[in-house]
Amino acid sequence: MYPNLKIEIFKRGIHQNVLARDLGLNEAILSKIIRGNLEPTGTQKQILAEYLQADENWLFEKYLLNTASRLPAHGGGPAKKDDKL
Repeated sequence: MYPNLKIEIFKRGIHQNVLARDLGLNEAILSKIIRGNLEPTGTQKQILAEYLQADENWLFEKYLLNTASRLPAHGGGPAKKDDKL
């Protein structure tokens, strides 16, 4: 996930479809890039950074979400205090 990219788009009030159109990108591709499901090309990183007037390295810092807390504990129920991990 690229939260800095997502935040910058949100802060500017830009809709993804407008951003995609302005940059000549496919809207589905842009969405996948923002969610971190697709690694952007160097050119895509450059045009997004220029458009948003942001540092490219900062904009594309990748963060992984900790999904372990969302996974059900063994047995499907909530983990108990004495459960071993």
